[in-house]
Amino acid sequence: MSKLVRPSAQYRSSFVEAVREMQAEGGGGLASSRVWDAQEIDADFEAFLSHLRRLEPPADLAPGWVHSSEYWLVDGETYLGRADLRHALTPRLREYGGHVGYEVRPSARRRGHGTALLRLTLERARELGLREVLVTCDTDNLGSRGIIEANGGVLEGEFQVEGHPHPLRRYWITL
Repeated sequence: MSKLVRPSAQYRSSFVEAVREMQAEGGGGLASSRVWDAQEIDADFEAFLSHLRRLEPPADLAPGWVHSSEYWLVDGETYLGRADLRHALTPRLREYGGHVGYEVRPSARRRGHGTALLRLTLERARELGLREVLVTCDTDNLGSRGIIEANGGVLEGEFQVEGHPHPLRRYWITL
């Protein structure tokens, strides 16, 4: 049975293995995954965990940044995927990124984990007091579109965003 947890050294081995999977396929769905190096993460996992927590409340943030929380979907000791829940929107996040970014490791895709990951992350958003959540995906990402729609996403529209190579779909989910 999968559950949502805070990032922890308990899942180090499985997480590093997942980063290697994502590197092998050319990156993950979240921008930060594309530059992660499994060897570097494994060498100092505690520093990596600190990096993930740097935007959590009550952190003092630079202008243009918002508080966010990282969650991992796990089954036993196995890391399945991750979600980044941003507590507010900036103009840029309103355009691209939204409140929630998520990804499922390649070996765990097409098994319902993405739908569960987003559903559980939306529960955390509700606990923060958010009433509506924006989630975006590339128009050609049929898997993500299905996950968002299965979680009640209502399409706002399709948009081209400067600096992003693909058109995006913006969905709102009422909590």
